[in-house]
Amino acid sequence: MRVMAIDYGDARTGFAVSDPSATLTGDAWVLHEKSQAAVAEIAISEANARDVGVIVVGYPKNMDGTLGLRAEKSEKLAALLRAQCGLEVVLWDERMTTISASRVLTDTGSFGKKRKKTIDAVAASIILDSFLRSRAP
Repeated sequence: MRVMAIDYGDARTGFAVSDPSATLTGDAWVLHEKSQAAVAEIAISEANARDVGVIVVGYPKNMDGTLGLRAEKSEKLAALLRAQCGLEVVLWDERMTTISASRVLTDTGSFGKKRKKTIDAVAASIILDSFLRSRAP
């Protein structure tokens, strides 16, 4: 069973999907879509096509653990997914993932437009990796 992670954003949303054994991050991509309903619909379609059993939605808490507007948007997306797909949907603490993704891209020499195109996919991969590591025996 695969796991899908989502780094939800207002204009761009990053996706990452594990390998079939839910051990490693496999595919990662960015969706350019502003409508939350459309993001949910595409996420469900991708989950069905890729045999996903769990969807992990990045939950952007503030550094002090409080919740802000971004977290509320992630909660709404998670609720939409739960209502429409019947899969397990988990909200996952994603503090520092964008900073970590930025560091990864800097280390690989990715700057400017190239970075902007991929940072959300890298952030989704980091969320997925964190979730998968938490489940490892």
